[in-house]
Amino acid sequence: MPIFKTIRQTAATGLLSEHRLRVLVAKGECPGIYTGNRFLVNTTALSEQLENESKKAVKHNEEK
Repeated sequence: MPIFKTIRQTAATGLLSEHRLRVLVAKGECPGIYTGNRFLVNTTALSEQLENESKKAVKHNEEK
């Protein structure tokens, strides 16, 4: 089950800084939903997204 948190709450977990989360939301790259004027981050999906990106980076570096 996905867990939704505000940007500030998500930043407090240490996944990413508040600024970086806001940049991702502005670009449309952060998983989550708007409720009114507040964006709720799907922290489960964000963790998976970050894990996949880090695996791509490691794989890319190993190919060099």
